[in-house]
Amino acid sequence: MSDGTSTTRIRREYGVATLLMAAGAALLLAASGRVWVQGLLGSPGPVAPVPVEITGGDLAGALSGLGWTGLAAIAGLYAARSWARRVVAVLVMACGVFALTTLWAATRPETLIGAVAESATDTAGTGEVVGSPDISLLGPVMAAAGALMLVLSGLAAVVRAPVWPGMGTRYDRDAAPRPSQARTPADLWKSLDAGDDPTLDAPGDGTPAASVDRAEPGDDTEPAPPVDRRAEPKESH
Repeated sequence: MSDGTSTTRIRREYGVATLLMAAGAALLLAASGRVWVQGLLGSPGPVAPVPVEITGGDLAGALSGLGWTGLAAIAGLYAARSWARRVVAVLVMACGVFALTTLWAATRPETLIGAVAESATDTAGTGEVVGSPDISLLGPVMAAAGALMLVLSGLAAVVRAPVWPGMGTRYDRDAAPRPSQARTPADLWKSLDAGDDPTLDAPGDGTPAASVDRAEPGDDTEPAPPVDRRAEPKESH
């Protein structure tokens, strides 16, 4: 009962960490596409100010790349094992920390005003920012939450990833010991009852399993050798 409970708990924490990692990566991708800053550009002459919108990708282009890296790390955790899983987990943590530092630098007031002014130069040629830019907090908050999720899920993976289930042990052909070769009809039936394939080669034996005659369960007697019957000549009429 304790083994089953432990296995269930391990699978549950693996699922929670994976969902947290996926949610963090998705938030980074969504935040990079949202508008973070809105400003007005004024041009010389009797021209109305032109509104300008700056997205998270314009301010911090690395956020989308970090989000895709977080999604790819989920498959990496499932496919890798042992120390390789810890390497992937450390990479996820590094992505989260780098996203936080990038977000901090991109949301400084001087950075926001400079981004709007640069957009003014690119679009209007000669223009200036009118008033103070309006900052939308939803995009930066989403990015910060996604970065924290990557850090937390990566930290959990560093500690617990080696015991989590994955493709490395499930699909490893040599993970389970191979059944021994059946030598007698009784061994054949015992292998079949146990769910093993008695036709596989025994470990260390390069010869294929010998074919045996069908016998009834529980019959330990050796099969009788085939009788060599010579063909009788046909009688001539």
